[in-house]
Amino acid sequence: MTWNKLDVTEHKGVVTVALNRPEKLNAIDKEMFDELDTISKQLRKRKDIRAVILTGNGGTFSSGIDIKSIVSDKSKVLNLLAKLLPGNANLAQRVSRNWRMIPVPVIAVIEGRCYGGGLQIVMGADIRIVAPSTELSIMEVRWGLVPDMGGLLALREVVSKDVALKLTLTGDIITAEKALEFGVVTEVSEQPMQAAQDLCAKITKASPDAIAAIKHTTNRCWVSSERSLLAKETFSQIRLLLGKNFSIAVKRQRTSTDIEYKDRQSFW
Repeated sequence: MTWNKLDVTEHKGVVTVALNRPEKLNAIDKEMFDELDTISKQLRKRKDIRAVILTGNGGTFSSGIDIKSIVSDKSKVLNLLAKLLPGNANLAQRVSRNWRMIPVPVIAVIEGRCYGGGLQIVMGADIRIVAPSTELSIMEVRWGLVPDMGGLLALREVVSKDVALKLTLTGDIITAEKALEFGVVTEVSEQPMQAAQDLCAKITKASPDAIAAIKHTTNRCWVSSERSLLAKETFSQIRLLLGKNFSIAVKRQRTSTDIEYKDRQSFW
């Protein structure tokens, strides 16, 4: 597929998805929403990939939604917000939530500005690595709106309720260090892309089934009951023990050789 608003590359099982409107500070227009939804759905189905890096071209992640482009056409607004059932994810929410559904780690590399919808998108990633000069903001309140792109799914897991309220009620712009202090980001690095690539190199040495199971179990059980967590752990472990990649992992450990893993099992 040809991407107009994204730059998608792949190397050794790691797919890099970059927002690609640098002349507009990677502001998110309707076409970019559609492409982010499409690529994230495609990646979810692929069993051969090992990790995803999500970033923005031009030294910035995203200045947020391209308000002028979207609000000028009411049909675009309706398309973003439409859903069959209230509990389903609409297009605006899928561009954040979908990254949580991919059975491989998604690492966001964030530089420059990461405002509004941009921050909502990276909250869907599993890990967020930022440059020291990065500025972040949940900016929707400034436009008289509520954050509604699914980013709160992750925000409620990584910060306390009072911090979430402070960020969403004020729309304050915070520094990378303050975001790290709050728990909004995982790591501050002078070379965030290199840090992400180094992390991917470690991840690709592990069984893709185990990696998928860890992400699946963690996301499903982080805020669930104790019984649900214990059941999910056991169910996942049995699946792994019966899989071919478990045998390969054991051989790799015993022989200290890089035996190649099989593609991820279909049920993750």
